Amino acid sequence: MKPKYELMAPAGDFPMLSAAVNAGADAVYFGLNTFSMRQAAKNFTIKDLDLIEKICKPRKVKRYLTLNTIVYNHELKEIEEIIKQVRKKVDAIICWDLSVINLCKKYKVPFFISTQASVSNIESAKFYKKLGAKRIVLARELNLKQIKEISKIKGLEIECFVHGAMCVSVSGRCFTSQFLFNKSANRGECLHPCRRTYLVKDEEGNELKIENSRIFSAKDLCTLPFIEQMKDAGIVSFKIEGRNRDARYVDAVVRIYRKALDKKLTEKELKDSLKELERIYNKGYSSGFYIKLPTSDDFSKTENSSATEKKHFVGKVIHYFDKVGVAAIKLNSELKIGDEIIIIGDLTGIISSKVSRIEINKKIVSKAKKGSEVGIKLPKVRKNDEVYVLIKNLK
Repeated sequence: MKPKYELMAPAGDFPMLSAAVNAGADAVYFGLNTFSMRQAAKNFTIKDLDLIEKICKPRKVKRYLTLNTIVYNHELKEIEEIIKQVRKKVDAIICWDLSVINLCKKYKVPFFISTQASVSNIESAKFYKKLGAKRIVLARELNLKQIKEISKIKGLEIECFVHGAMCVSVSGRCFTSQFLFNKSANRGECLHPCRRTYLVKDEEGNELKIENSRIFSAKDLCTLPFIEQMKDAGIVSFKIEGRNRDARYVDAVVRIYRKALDKKLTEKELKDSLKELERIYNKGYSSGFYIKLPTSDDFSKTENSSATEKKHFVGKVIHYFDKVGVAAIKLNSELKIGDEIIIIGDLTGIISSKVSRIEINKKIVSKAKKGSEVGIKLPKVRKNDEVYVLIKNLK
């Protein structure tokens, strides 16, 4: 029987969540506005969990809550209260702090061990299994052979990252942001100083010219070229990183990896998929630790994104006419015939389209200026959905 692989997508807000569900994710992981490793994401409140269930349940998409920051003594009552409130509204909690593990056991909530625990050997994995863990997100520093050995433990699921940002530190256990800005990565507040350009200078003021001054900035992980080897390693859940990114990123990555998990890609499909991944936010791509140890080639050569396209905000949907399938859009920037656009919204997720006709006051125009209200034929969208034009990144 063909094995079923779980594809897990990041959800930093509702548009990302809807995009993940619509694109074919089997599960989503998300944080609340506290105890999340991605505090910069919009995240969710406990009140949002009912709407999350409403979006996910019809597609049988699992909901995993991340409570994976360092937890201090004065926060124990707060985190217990959170677990009590969410226990029937999520399928599992991703954690690693033993206090959170104990609380999950107390309230009978399934829990997975976060990559923050840096589980990198079979004995550590067995230890967490004895504690009651259903699954372990292994350390990112393991190769496929090491993963395969750990995956042999019966009754324990293995989850690994397959795509997205990589931290230069051990499984993200970094203190650079805390030292420089008092914003701890281990509390979800990282300001990513590793992504910056650095000048190397000694105590006497001598400067060293280096070929790539982004000496801490790791490229993004992309396992698509060796996804079949990932399948053979005993991995059950394939996890996409990116709660700080957007619905377009989630839509593209989920669709591509969904196809790759469901079948073996042909050479052409692989080539086309990699080209598609280059269009969205990325820092260049690397195989991480899976195939070999990273080298200087695995460090990014750009301080920002290497994406071949970027989105430019042009307006908001102010009304949608269901009978004729037309959206009324208030423009914040110029729009013209032939523009490639995307519409992003909480329940819409993301829709892509090409502008073939623009109307202003029932008159056809070739372009419209900022401040105009225009009518464009589109699939179902909603009031307040945001409209973006895709433009080539000329970097």
